[in-house]
Amino acid sequence: MRVWISGLAVLADGMAGWAAARAILRGEAAWQPTPCALPPPATLAPNERRRTSPIVRLAMAVASDACTAAGCDPAAVHNVFGSSNGDGRVVNAILQALADPAAGLSPTQFHNCVHNAAAGYWTIGSQSRQPVACFGGYDWSWGFSLLQAAAEAVVEDRTVLLCVYDMAMPQPLGQKRPTRGTFGVGLVLSPRSVPHALAMLDIEYGPEEATDTPLILPDAQTTTALRTLCHDNPAARALPLLAALANGGPHEIRVAGDIGHVAIKVTPC
Repeated sequence: MRVWISGLAVLADGMAGWAAARAILRGEAAWQPTPCALPPPATLAPNERRRTSPIVRLAMAVASDACTAAGCDPAAVHNVFGSSNGDGRVVNAILQALADPAAGLSPTQFHNCVHNAAAGYWTIGSQSRQPVACFGGYDWSWGFSLLQAAAEAVVEDRTVLLCVYDMAMPQPLGQKRPTRGTFGVGLVLSPRSVPHALAMLDIEYGPEEATDTPLILPDAQTTTALRTLCHDNPAARALPLLAALANGGPHEIRVAGDIGHVAIKVTPC
């Protein structure tokens, strides 16, 4: 499957946008895991905006920035949202409330606990009536969400917004599902070449087992630190692709799955 990246956005600890991330991935700036600011979604009404959780704000921020970079109408694109854990903070709070007979359960928390909450807020804010696919694939959410988005772009001949995001899992749920840091990435994929495309991607599913292509950056210390982030946060497994885009030139990247792998050939435009 062949698609073109027409818009890209990143928001993560120490990476306040794609420009900052690109400088780090090129070795032009040091990476410091400073917690990122999560802007309130301006497209939502005040009451809805107050109900959003941090992970919803993360997803909406990268989705909006990716559409802006692509110059596309958010209401016109198909959508794929992927997250390994969904809103771990809300789920953790609900489980703690259920374990305490005296505690009450917040209707807002219950409303936000579903895996597609971020996608729901996005469609409300963008006034979109387009299809939305929501993926939760454990450690493999990034690769298979990308595969789904590329397949939809090609088969449906439509521009697709891909948004993948994960945040730290609080305790005690984090003991069972350790997840650290904040990482969100948004890509707008086009089924045909566009004048402002960043790169062309040839994406295939391979049934055989494979390991992730290791992240290699100009700075060894940054490489080590961001490899740890890739291990600790499933959405950050997008970093090898982002590094390829930042540094230019052709690249071949593998993303391991629970069964098989996703192969990505990157050709700069």
